Amino acid sequence: MTAFAKDTFAVVDLETTGTQREDDNHIIQFGCAIIKNMEVVKTYSFMINPHREIPLTVQNLTHIHDSDVANQKDFSYYAPKIIKILKDTVFVAHNVNFDLPFLNYELVQHGYEALTNRAIDTVELAKIAFPTLPSYKLTDLTNQLQIKHLNPHKADSDAYGTAVLLIKIIKKLESLPQATLNTLSSLAHGLIRDTSWVFSTIADEARKQKRPLNKSQMQVRNIVLQKQEVHSTVKNGDAEAVFPTNNKAKYSLFKNKINYRQPQVDLINRINLFLESPDQRALLVEAPNGTGKTFSYLFAYSYRLYTNRKLVIATPTKVLQDQIISQEVPQLLNVTKLDLAAEVVKSSSHYLDLDGFYQTLYQGTPNKMTLVLQMRILVWLTETKTGDLDELQLTNYKAPLFVKISHPGDARVGSSFADVDFWNLARQRQEEADILVTNHAYLANHYNDSIWGQNPYLVIDEAHRFVDNVIASRNDSFQFESFWGTLTHLRNLLFYADDSVLNQYGDDVQFNFLLAKLDPAILKLINIINQLQQELYQKRSQAISKNMLPNSNLLLSFQASDLFGEDSKFLATLAKLQKKLEEVRQQTNEILFKLYNETDTSGTDRDAILSEITEQIDHLDFYITKSYQLSDLLQTDTSMNQEGFIVTLTNPADPLSANLSWLMLDASDELKQIYDRFDHLSFVSATLTSEGNFDYLVKQLSLTDMHPQEYVGKSTFKLESHLQVLAVSDLPDVATNQFDQSLAEILEHDLNHKNHVLVLMTNLNKIKDVYSIISNSPALRDFEILAQGVSGSNNRITKRFAIAQKAIILGADSFWEGIDFHDCNIDLVIAAKLPFESPDLPEVKLRQQQLQKQGIDIFKTDTIPRAIIRFKQGMGRLIRGENDRGQFLILDSRLWTKDYGKVFLNAIPVKTNKISLKELRNKLDNYDRRRHKTND
Repeated sequence: MTAFAKDTFAVVDLETTGTQREDDNHIIQFGCAIIKNMEVVKTYSFMINPHREIPLTVQNLTHIHDSDVANQKDFSYYAPKIIKILKDTVFVAHNVNFDLPFLNYELVQHGYEALTNRAIDTVELAKIAFPTLPSYKLTDLTNQLQIKHLNPHKADSDAYGTAVLLIKIIKKLESLPQATLNTLSSLAHGLIRDTSWVFSTIADEARKQKRPLNKSQMQVRNIVLQKQEVHSTVKNGDAEAVFPTNNKAKYSLFKNKINYRQPQVDLINRINLFLESPDQRALLVEAPNGTGKTFSYLFAYSYRLYTNRKLVIATPTKVLQDQIISQEVPQLLNVTKLDLAAEVVKSSSHYLDLDGFYQTLYQGTPNKMTLVLQMRILVWLTETKTGDLDELQLTNYKAPLFVKISHPGDARVGSSFADVDFWNLARQRQEEADILVTNHAYLANHYNDSIWGQNPYLVIDEAHRFVDNVIASRNDSFQFESFWGTLTHLRNLLFYADDSVLNQYGDDVQFNFLLAKLDPAILKLINIINQLQQELYQKRSQAISKNMLPNSNLLLSFQASDLFGEDSKFLATLAKLQKKLEEVRQQTNEILFKLYNETDTSGTDRDAILSEITEQIDHLDFYITKSYQLSDLLQTDTSMNQEGFIVTLTNPADPLSANLSWLMLDASDELKQIYDRFDHLSFVSATLTSEGNFDYLVKQLSLTDMHPQEYVGKSTFKLESHLQVLAVSDLPDVATNQFDQSLAEILEHDLNHKNHVLVLMTNLNKIKDVYSIISNSPALRDFEILAQGVSGSNNRITKRFAIAQKAIILGADSFWEGIDFHDCNIDLVIAAKLPFESPDLPEVKLRQQQLQKQGIDIFKTDTIPRAIIRFKQGMGRLIRGENDRGQFLILDSRLWTKDYGKVFLNAIPVKTNKISLKELRNKLDNYDRRRHKTND
C-alpha cells in the first residue's frame, strides 16, 4: 500500500509562446494527467488560441504551429474547466516554478483566483530518487527510465510522461531504508514549494511498517550504506596458468565467447613475444580502431600476473578507464578463466569523505543546490559500492559542498566511519588487485607510489596523448590578484567587517597588540606582491607573442631568459615575499589561537570568525607552497631551460593585474623518470605513425635511447565497407566568412538522414559564428545543437550528445581526439578545416621557439606530424568498432591545392572521393539509404 492512496495528483504541462509570462506570452496547450492510487486514470489536452503569433523557436520545439491554434477557443473558455480539473488535487509539474506561476498568471488576468493547491516538483524529486542519471530533462528521463510517451514537447504527452515518472519516483523513495528517509525528511523543508511533503509523508508511513534493513546494507550513525567488499588475497585460479602459444589453443578459448580474428591474435602474439624478451623495454603498437587492441594487451600481459607483479594501464580519460574495468576485464576473465582482480586508481578527491559529509548535514541551512546534492548523496549511499563521486555524473564539481566532502587522502582512524571509509577501502582493493587502471596525469604525478607494486608492467593507452597530458599535469600558475584578494579579505575579517576581530575584541589589550603588529605586515606583503607584478609588467616588450582573449585578458609569452634574465630582481623580491608571508601566517595563527582560548564569548560570533580565519590560513599555506615551487623552478637551470612562462594581464593597462603561469616545454626528463619505475612498457594507440613511420612519436615520447620495438596491426574488418571519405573541392577559402556560411548551409540542408553529427573546427570564435547562424534554423528543429564554449562544459556537451536522439556538436580542440563517443553511433564527422594548431597560442609559440633554437624545421617535424595525428584521430571518432559505419567529410580545399595536402590524403586509410558542393547532398543521402537497407 502506498503512502498516497488517498491523494489525487494532477500532473500538468503547459506549452507557451515564451517563458516570460508578462511579455504578452500565453498558453497554447494545457496537458494534464490525473493519478489516483498510483495509476494514471485520465488525461486532458486543450489546444488554446493565444491571439498572437507563435515564435519560430517554439514551433520548432513543440511542433505546434499558428494554424493548429487559429480556430481553437482562447483561455477564457478553458479556465473554468482547468479549475474544475485541478480542484482538490496535488499540483505536479516538471519544473513546477514555471508551470504553476504561468497558469496562475493567466487565471488572474482572466478574473479568476490563483490556485493554492499543494505543489510538488518532479525535477528535484527525480534528482534525489535517481541520483546517478546523466540528465534530468524530461525527454532524457523518460528514455533512461523507459517511459513511453508518443510526442515529447507536446503538453498532453509530457504530462503523461511526467505522471509515470512521478509514480516511479514514489516507488523508489518508498523502497529506501527508514534512516535514510528520516534524514531526507529532515532536510527536505528547503525544497521547491511543497515537495518536502512527499518525503515527510513517505517517512511517516514507513515508520508504521517497521521494515528491517536490507541484508546488503548497513547503518553507521544515521547513514545507510552498501556493505563493502575487499578482494581475497587467496587466488582460486591456476597459479601455473600458461600463455596459449599456439593459435589453436586461443581458438579453443575464444570459441562461443568472442570472435576469433586473426589480426587480433597476431597482435596478442606480438605483445607476448615482446614480453618474453628480457632485453627489450618498450614496444610501440599502432592498431586500428575496432580491432580489439585493449583485449589484446590485456590477454598478453594477464598470464604474467601470477608472480605478484601488477599490470598498470594508463588511459587519458575516465570513459576509457571505466570501459576497461566494466567491459574489457570481465571479457578477459570470461575467456581465460584467470582469477585476476582489476581496480581503478584515481586521486582521493574523487571519493566521498563520509566524516565530512556527515558533518555537513548538521551545519545550518544550505543553499538549494547544496541541499539537493546532499539528498542525492544520501540516496546514492544506499546503492554505491565504491563511494566514487564520479558515479553521480555531475558536469562540474565546483559546488562549495565538494570542498567539505571530497576525501583528503589521509588514513581515517578513530572516526565513526573508519571501517567503511571509501578511500581506505579503495586503497585496500588496489593493494590486492592484479590490474590497476589509472589516467595519464595521475600516473605522471604518482609514478613512485607503492600501490603499483614491485617491478610492474605498464601499458600507455592512447599513447599519442601521453606527453601532452604529462606536460599539462606539470603546468601551474601563481595568481597574484587572487593572493592580493585573500589578504584584503583577511584584513576585512580582522579590522573592518561588522563582526571583525577588532570590533568584537577591541577592548582586549593582547588582541590589540597582535592586531597592531599584523596590519602593517599584511600591507607590506601586498606591497611586495605589487612589486612582483610590476617587475613582470615591465618585461612586456620582450614577450615573444601577445594574444588577446575574448574576455580582454592579454597573454604575454616569454622564454625564461627574457623574463628572468641576469638583471631581474624577481627572485630576490620573491624571497622577501616568502619571508613576509611566513610572518603574516604566524601572526594570523596567533590570533586564531587566542580566539580558540577566549572564554568570554557572550555577545560575540566567535565560531563564524574562527571558521573564516581558519579558511584564510589555508589559503596562506597554499600561497606559501606555491611561492616555494616557483622559487625552486627559477633556481634550477634544467627547469628554466624546459619551461615557458606566460604573464596574463586581466587589464592590459594595469601593472597590478599581472599573474604568472609556467608550462613545461620539454618533458623528456620527466618521462624517463616515469619509465624507470616500470618494466616492459607498451605504447598503444590507433594513431602513432605520421607519414608511415613512428619517428615523430619516438622522439616525442623520449624513447630514442630505449630503441623501442614497433608494430602496426591490421584491421580485423574491411574498413572501406565501414568508412566513406568525402572531400569537397570547391568551397570558399577557409579563412573567409563565406566559408562559415557554406558550412552552415550544409548543416541546414544536407543532413536529412543523419542522427549524430560531429563538426570538427579549429577556432572557438568561428564555432560561435556558425552556431548563431544555425541555432534557430527550422530545418534543424529535430536536432539538439551543441557548441563548445556556448552549451556548457565539454563534459556536459558529450553527455547531451550521447543522450539526444538527434544532435550536432560544433567542437574544436579535445573534440578532435580527447573525448570519447563510445555509445553514440556517430553518422557523420565533418572536418571543417585541417587541424593545424594556431601559431598564436602561447604554448605553441613557446614550443616552436624552443625547436627553432635547436635548428629544427618546425613545420616538417612538429606542425605536420601533430596535425596528421589529430586528423587521423578525428576520423577515428567514427569507427570505434566493427559495428560502426559512417562518413568523414573534409571541407578544406587546401587538401587539393597545397603540397602538404598529399600527406593528409596518404593518412586516409580508404579511398578519398573528391566531390563538388553540388554533389554533396546526394552522396550523403545515398550512403544513408544503402546503410539502412543493409541494416534492414
